[in-house]
Amino acid sequence: MRMMPFIFAVFSFVFLSSVFAAEPSGGSDHWPRFRGPLGTGQSDATNLPQQLSADSVAWASELPIRGHSSPIVWGDRIFLTGTTGKAESLQRRVVCINRQNGDVLWNEVAATGSGEKRHKMNSWATPSCATDGERVVAFFGAGGMHCYSVDGKPLWSRDLGEFPGIWGVGASPIVHDDLVIQNCDAQGDSFLLAVDKRSGKDVWRKPRQSKPRGGWSTPIVIDTGDRTELVLNGEFGIASYEPKTGKALWNCQSFNGRGTPSPVWGNGMLYVVNGKSGDVYTVKPGGEGDVTKSKMVWHTPRKGGRDLPSPAIVGNVMVVIGMSGIATGYDAINGDELWKERLGGNFSGSPVVAEGLIYVASEGGEVMVIKAEPKPEVLSRVSVRVDDEEIFRSSIAINQGQLLLRSDRRLYCIGK
Repeated sequence: MRMMPFIFAVFSFVFLSSVFAAEPSGGSDHWPRFRGPLGTGQSDATNLPQQLSADSVAWASELPIRGHSSPIVWGDRIFLTGTTGKAESLQRRVVCINRQNGDVLWNEVAATGSGEKRHKMNSWATPSCATDGERVVAFFGAGGMHCYSVDGKPLWSRDLGEFPGIWGVGASPIVHDDLVIQNCDAQGDSFLLAVDKRSGKDVWRKPRQSKPRGGWSTPIVIDTGDRTELVLNGEFGIASYEPKTGKALWNCQSFNGRGTPSPVWGNGMLYVVNGKSGDVYTVKPGGEGDVTKSKMVWHTPRKGGRDLPSPAIVGNVMVVIGMSGIATGYDAINGDELWKERLGGNFSGSPVVAEGLIYVASEGGEVMVIKAEPKPEVLSRVSVRVDDEEIFRSSIAINQGQLLLRSDRRLYCIGK
């Protein structure tokens, strides 16, 4: 009898150690979804390169696919989506890449058929994969949702409808507990969907406000201290749902539509960028119903063109990088505009943050390391593009002290 507490303690230690070992860290070992473990672009990595040069590229791999999805990583596997063929005979594919050298480990056809209408800047494979370390989920809009084992075995597939519109899709799936959650906004039947990650069967489906322009924003899950909320930006503003049931909790109206950038969580607030010219704003979660007047903390005018990149929080600065390459810093607490910096080039991919520095790539393949406070400073920049035909519209993944960046046709590993 005296041995039981000791045996129980050993068992508890082993069990808890295995549970925590399976959990993704802040980017050092895994980058399991779009914009990292929490979907906010934040990494706990401490050994990333700060001075980039032509010698910083560890390897570059020619991809057998085309697309704009961002790399996600689990261990020594990188997962990407892409397509082959022409619009009338398209193959939508999920590809697994060796993390160490860029070799293709497996390349599976998820769906075949004609490609839907899309904007010229979009691709037929823009949403990024999501993984829990056992299965990988890919979403192609009208091409369906597909789940594979990390070794490439097909597990289930879903047809989610036509996704009408002229823009195409961009929202990535996320895995939360036992659910795969997908933003299915479109110019038609719009909904937010959660399916069982093991079977692909519906757990809940929540109708969204009808006929937005499209679904490009990826949701995030936040812990407010009192409850867990699933938060999604959209054409008409930001909204919160109960992750387990899909119950609508609250919504906050935006200042201008599109809702392309994903929200960011920090300082007890959600930071939101519209997508078109209009005030950037912050919202306190935890409310009920329409919280536009009661929970909006601050809003600051933002003029200019379109915003595709999601914002980033660096210390007490909110950084927003516009498509035209102008970075703006806002006081993260009160919303005051602090500075503007012209970076040069155009930007579609979202910035990521590690050790108080921003890492971002332009569409032309120039990777930049940026200091955001107390004033902006580009610490280094380097072009990694192999040829002039490449376009870089994905976001950087941080993994094992290196940066992983995908162009429409190559995958780059940056940092020795």
